[in-house]
Amino acid sequence: MYNFMIWLHVIGAAGMGVYLLMPVLVGQATKLTGAGQEGLSAGLYSANRIAQYALIVQLLTGGYLMSQGDYSTLWMIIILLIFVAIGALSGIMGKPLKRIGESIRDGKSATAHIAKARALSFIILVLYAVIMYLMTNPFS
Repeated sequence: MYNFMIWLHVIGAAGMGVYLLMPVLVGQATKLTGAGQEGLSAGLYSANRIAQYALIVQLLTGGYLMSQGDYSTLWMIIILLIFVAIGALSGIMGKPLKRIGESIRDGKSATAHIAKARALSFIILVLYAVIMYLMTNPFS
């Protein structure tokens, strides 16, 4: 069972890997015209949703793996807080990603939504890098 959970945990981490590329991809939206921005935002919204499902897999498998290991309470609290922060920010990022397409359809500028999505995606990238480091180097 433990090996299966490790495998699922690695699959979940790979699914969340979209957050490594998200700031770059959102930044590319400024180089596209209306229809291109609309299509890219729809794709990024879908990718964000898939990564959120991967985040749920991480929660479930990570909880099991933590129960099987000997980790410090501080480490577990820090991991959980970062996990919740990634979940909250990725949920918040969904709205500007959706609004990019809506702005294009309404004939408005999507620059403000792109900037907000890019800022949120960069924060998520930093949190994801920190959690990856802490997962590979737990402290006691």
